[in-house]
Amino acid sequence: MASTGATTASPIVSGTTPLPSSSSSSSLSGTSNQTIAGNFQTFLTLLTTQLQNQNPLDPLDTNQFTQQLVEFAGVEQQLKTNDSLSTLVSLQQTAEATQALQFVGKTAVVSGNTAALSNSKATWELNVPSASTVNITIANTAGQTVYSNSFAADAGNNQPFTWNGQGNDGTQWPDGNYTLTATAADSNGKSVGITTQVGGTVSSVDLTQSPPLLTINGQTYTVSQVKAIGS
Repeated sequence: MASTGATTASPIVSGTTPLPSSSSSSSLSGTSNQTIAGNFQTFLTLLTTQLQNQNPLDPLDTNQFTQQLVEFAGVEQQLKTNDSLSTLVSLQQTAEATQALQFVGKTAVVSGNTAALSNSKATWELNVPSASTVNITIANTAGQTVYSNSFAADAGNNQPFTWNGQGNDGTQWPDGNYTLTATAADSNGKSVGITTQVGGTVSSVDLTQSPPLLTINGQTYTVSQVKAIGS
């Protein structure tokens, strides 16, 4: 018996036949928007082919069809969200860079313990939570202790401690960066936590880092570490 046109039709795709696993796995493992977008287009192509060639006796299940559309509509929305987030991140980085550049040449106070000795003067600010005896140790860039002392301090923030650059033996140390370490104990011998701040001129900004880094006294700090800005 002669063959009819029906016998040469495109292969029938059952309404319950799952989509090829390779497409699903690539959608899950893709790490870029282009990969996800490509899989989304592939899904639409497969879905269209599935609808065109479904078995009339076993049509595509409505619930399954709806679920697939909902899932991939979510993927499309995620693509748009990712694009929007990328734009927001770019704008935020631009704003951070603009803000950081405005600090160049100005005096900044930051959380830290390394100050510059210049013209026989280096200053730190101590935050003392309660009245205590404070022990000070100052070291040079090689880690060598150049000065140490103890003194009584009342409770209070931003208490200046100025060092004239002279060691305990009277040696006058050269200009440069020096690191101060402060420990303290109250009248009962209980340890008191001391935090320090330093001031200096912002000499440069590294915009290759995120967030940008300000250079103060040879040390780098983020804008969030800046406590105060002077002229």
